[in-house]
Amino acid sequence: MEIKNESIVVLDFGGQYTQLIARRVRECNVYCEIKPYNISAAEIKEKGYMGIIFTGGPNSAYDDNGPKCDPDLFKLGIPVLGICYGAQLMAETLGGKVIGIQDNREYGKTEVEFNTSSLLFHSAKENNVCWMSHTDRIEEVPHGFKITAISKDCPVAAMEDNKRNFFGVQFHPEVQHTVEGTLYLKNFLYNACGCNAEWKMDSFVNDTIDYLKEKIGNKKVLCALSGGVDSSVAALLVHKAVGKQLTCIFVDHGLLRKDEGDQVETVFRQQFDMNLIRVDAKDRFLSKLAGVSDPERKRKIIGEEFIRVFEEESQKLGKIDFLCQGTIYPDVVESGAGQSAVIKSHHNVGGLPDDVGFEGIIEPLRDLFKDEVRKAGLELGIPEFLVFRQPFPGPGLAIRIMGDVSEDKLDILKDADAILREEFAANGLDRSVNQYFAVLTGIKSVGVMGDGRTYDYTIALRAVTTSDFMTADWAKIPFDVLEKLSNRIINEVKNVNRVVYDITSKPPATIEWE
Repeated sequence: MEIKNESIVVLDFGGQYTQLIARRVRECNVYCEIKPYNISAAEIKEKGYMGIIFTGGPNSAYDDNGPKCDPDLFKLGIPVLGICYGAQLMAETLGGKVIGIQDNREYGKTEVEFNTSSLLFHSAKENNVCWMSHTDRIEEVPHGFKITAISKDCPVAAMEDNKRNFFGVQFHPEVQHTVEGTLYLKNFLYNACGCNAEWKMDSFVNDTIDYLKEKIGNKKVLCALSGGVDSSVAALLVHKAVGKQLTCIFVDHGLLRKDEGDQVETVFRQQFDMNLIRVDAKDRFLSKLAGVSDPERKRKIIGEEFIRVFEEESQKLGKIDFLCQGTIYPDVVESGAGQSAVIKSHHNVGGLPDDVGFEGIIEPLRDLFKDEVRKAGLELGIPEFLVFRQPFPGPGLAIRIMGDVSEDKLDILKDADAILREEFAANGLDRSVNQYFAVLTGIKSVGVMGDGRTYDYTIALRAVTTSDFMTADWAKIPFDVLEKLSNRIINEVKNVNRVVYDITSKPPATIEWE
C-alpha cells in the first residue's frame, strides 16, 4: 500500500526506544514510518513526510564515526524533533556544541523546568518529571535556537528554533516516566507539523479491504492460519475483500493449548464462513517428536514437518496466485530492509519454502504494530478471546514440556495451563500481565496425597510484565491467587504433586524455558 497522506518519518540512530517512539506517534492518530538514519533528504522530500523525528542512540554526536543524518534535510522546510542523541546531533550539525559529562550524569526520573511559551510545551506544566538517559549534553545551542527547558544538571534540557520549527529535547518524551510526554509529542505533530490525526483503525480496515480487492482481483489466495492474532487478522482482511477466493490451511499439530483448535475452527468457519481446511496432524507430529528432548531439535522437527504438511495440502488445491502472511511492522523494521525480498518465515513454523510458485505475497498488516493489529481485529469483529490471546511460541507446547513430548504429558500441561488462564481471567490479571503460561518441568518429586506417597511431576508457572519483550520483570501475583492456582492444579490435574512460581526476570532468564 502507498504511503498515507499525512506521515511522519522516524530516523533510527540505534536507540532502544525507536519502535516505542513510532508507537506513540501512531497512538496520536498520526501515521509514521521508521527509516535508517542515513536516508537521503531527496527521498524524504519525495515521500512527502510532514515531520521528522530523530531517535536517541548510544553514540556521541561529536564523534566523527558516529551516525550522521543528511545535513540537507535541515533545508527541506520540514519540522524536526530531535530526542536525546537526536537533539545533540541537531545541535552539533547546526553549529552548536556537545560535550561529554564527567560528573553529575543524569539517568532516570528528573525534575525539569519548562518555558511554556514554547510551541512544544504549550499548555504544559512549568515543572514536571521527565526521563533522562545521557552521558553527553548540549553545551551551546546553535544560532537561532533558544533554551526552552533546564534541569539541575542539564543546562539545555530542550531547545527550539521556532522560525524553522526545529526542536530538541534531552529527555525521552516517548516513555511513560515522562509525565506529559504525550502532550509534547502532540504539540509537535499537530502544532508544528500540521497533522490532523487522521490515522484511525476503522479507516485503515476499510482502505485495506478496498486495496486488497483491487490487488487480488479474481485470483486465488492461500493462508497458513495458526489462530494467532496476526494470521487471523490478516486472513480475515483478505476474506472480507475476496471471500471464497481465499483458502486457509490450519495445521493442527496437537501442540496447541486446551480447546484452541476447536475454537479456531468454530470462529472462522461458523462465524465468518471462511474457506478453512483443518488438518489433524497430531499423531504425525507426536511420532516425529517421540524420544526427542533437545529443544532445538524439537523446533527443527516441528518446522520441517509443518512445511511438509502445508505443501501436501496446498498441492491438492491446484494453482494458487498469492500467499497471505501475517507479517507485522516490527518484522519489517527488524529485517533492516523495509522490503520483503523472499517469503518470510511464518511466525508459527520454521519457514515456508521459497519455491512454492506464488505470483506474490499479500501482507496486509505490514504497516501495523501488534497493538494496532489487535485494534484491527476488534474492528473486524474477531472475538476478544482470540484478539487478546496470549503470545504463543511457534513450536507450541512442545517447548513448554521439558524433555521428550508425549500425549500424556501434553494432556497434563494443557489442563494446568487452562487453570492458570481461567484464574488470571477471574482475578482481572489477564490484561495487566503481558505473558503467562505453565511449564511441565522434567522434575518429579516426592509428595503426600491422602494417606499415600506420590512421586509425580512439578508444574512451573511463569508470568511477566514487559513493554517490549526484550526485557521483562516477573509479575508480582497476589499470594492468594498463587495459592488457589496451586490447590486447583494439584487437585484437578492428574500426576502433578508440586507447583512452583518462577521469579526470574529477563535477563538473566528468557521468558520461555526452552
